[in-house]
Amino acid sequence: MTGLLIVLLYLLAGVCLADGVFYRRRGVVRLWLGLCAGLIMQMWLPALYAFFLRFTRTAQLCGLGTAWALAGGALWVSRGRKREKRFSDMPLWLLAALVLPLTLLGGYLEYTHTIREIDGALWVGQSTYGDLCLHLGIATSLRNAAFPPDYSLLPGALLGYPFLADSMVTTSLLFGTDLALAYVATGTLMFFLVILGFVLLAWELTGSASATAVATVLMFVNGGLGFIYPIDRMGRDPAAWNEIFNGFYKTPTNQPDLNLRWVNVICDMMIPQRTLLCGWMAVLPCLWLLTVALRERRWQTFLALGVWAGTLPMIHTHSFLALGLISAGAMIWSVWRAGEGRRLDALWKFLLYGGVAVLLAAPQLLTWSVPQTVRGGSLRFRFNWVNNMGDGRLIDNYVWFWVKNVGLTWLLMLPAALHDDGRGEDGSNALRRALGLGALCVYIVAELIQFQPNEYDNNKLFYVAYMIMMPAMGLYLTDILRRLRGVRGRALIAAAFMLVCTLSGGLSIAREWVSAYCLFGEEEAAAARWIEENTPADAVFLTGNQHNNAVAALTGRDIVCGTGSYLYFHGIDYSRQQAAEQAMLETPADSAALFDEYGVGYAYISSHERNAFNVDEAWFETHCERVFEAGDVRVYRVER
Repeated sequence: MTGLLIVLLYLLAGVCLADGVFYRRRGVVRLWLGLCAGLIMQMWLPALYAFFLRFTRTAQLCGLGTAWALAGGALWVSRGRKREKRFSDMPLWLLAALVLPLTLLGGYLEYTHTIREIDGALWVGQSTYGDLCLHLGIATSLRNAAFPPDYSLLPGALLGYPFLADSMVTTSLLFGTDLALAYVATGTLMFFLVILGFVLLAWELTGSASATAVATVLMFVNGGLGFIYPIDRMGRDPAAWNEIFNGFYKTPTNQPDLNLRWVNVICDMMIPQRTLLCGWMAVLPCLWLLTVALRERRWQTFLALGVWAGTLPMIHTHSFLALGLISAGAMIWSVWRAGEGRRLDALWKFLLYGGVAVLLAAPQLLTWSVPQTVRGGSLRFRFNWVNNMGDGRLIDNYVWFWVKNVGLTWLLMLPAALHDDGRGEDGSNALRRALGLGALCVYIVAELIQFQPNEYDNNKLFYVAYMIMMPAMGLYLTDILRRLRGVRGRALIAAAFMLVCTLSGGLSIAREWVSAYCLFGEEEAAAARWIEENTPADAVFLTGNQHNNAVAALTGRDIVCGTGSYLYFHGIDYSRQQAAEQAMLETPADSAALFDEYGVGYAYISSHERNAFNVDEAWFETHCERVFEAGDVRVYRVER
């Protein structure tokens, strides 16, 4: 439990830091910003020391000491200043009603979807079956690693994937915390901070309880009109409805064969994609600070925003890019609307924010993000996201694609952005329009440019634009309802609208709630424990290239070549290592030079390897020492 104590100490340092820096803000905001800052310091500070000390316990303790030095400095500088005494200007019942149930949902899914042990085997949910092993492997391989780290899936290849969300878990592992517990605890905490952050942002932009509630529901129970497909099939196939809850990726928000790609953010983004969850935890304070900066026009807020934004690239690069585009749109609107005498003042504050953010972000981008993107040759023109066949032809009609995926809210985005809530141009209208222009900038760029080999990943840009638009949508919809006062059936119309907007998302969440898949069998889990306890941390293993590779995911040991499901979509050429892996498994007698070149010390052979390769197991039995066996899993020590 020492690892979780380290997390707690970082969180306390963050709360103290925020109390000193954001003393003007309400208590709930200071608490939220402080908890987010604590996790960001936990990710970044040990990583900085790791360049000199490796990612060791010493680096962790140096990072923790620095966090408390920053917290103490902030409290000392702000001493004697009057702090805002109010905890919240939002009704506490609303805060609890929105944040508590969603956090409980997220915590339950984190628990059931993160290598839950059942009779010795390790189980996950539908959405984490594919992505979780990548994150597990990064976290376990970073223990005592030199920085900048390499992929354990492809030793020698720079780990350009944003790894700080997983290094947070590594910190806990170094101090003895169980792998599953470290992921579940920090994942649930980040889930809570994302929900809380969105609610606070929506309140900041609307000041309305009803609008905040509607925005929160539309954000997290999102889903388009995909529910019409199983309903349509039910007349011909009575099993169509049950298939939603029993089939593998048959939900109304995620069926590529039906071109349903606007997935529910809880099921297919926040739970399985830990880097995105961490990115949203970090970018929501930026969006909140941007909103406050636009309203108050204080240079100190722009400066704080620049520092916070500069930490984003290696937390989640997509969130950093989306924030930059939103900020660019907000700057254009603000400078244009400022008037002759105030345009220069508005411009220099944005330049201060942007300059600080770029100064901090540039080393990250040049070291990791740009080389990975350029090496993979990912950047290209691609109109209309995943609705493009790749040759310029669209799969669905443009409007129908977005309506069936996002739902009725897509048709209302522009009216919501331009909606006048009656508060005048100096109120929240100007803020929502500035941020709406920023969301449009994200939408245009994500609709025209493909940034990674997997075109689907542009949704990580779209969702941030969607996030910043939902408060305006909530206010627009509640104002329409208010104007319909006296109209018979008003409540029924509103309920039907919300049902249409959330049915697909609700069904997807229900499916995820009951999903369960075995990721590692009892023998694989036992082999991983043995490897952890009996092999050197720097040992290289010859294994298959299955995505659920117990050696890579659970032990962090380097393997010759990991799955293309990860490496290809990270833009990495792994063809040479893949060929070497096959040769060593199938013709080991002729591959002595390859065993030496890759430094292979152990071979791991299970049903995965036997099914994917024509393994010459007789050679391993004759020329290597079998050091572990359980069921169909065998581990050999390779004599070189």
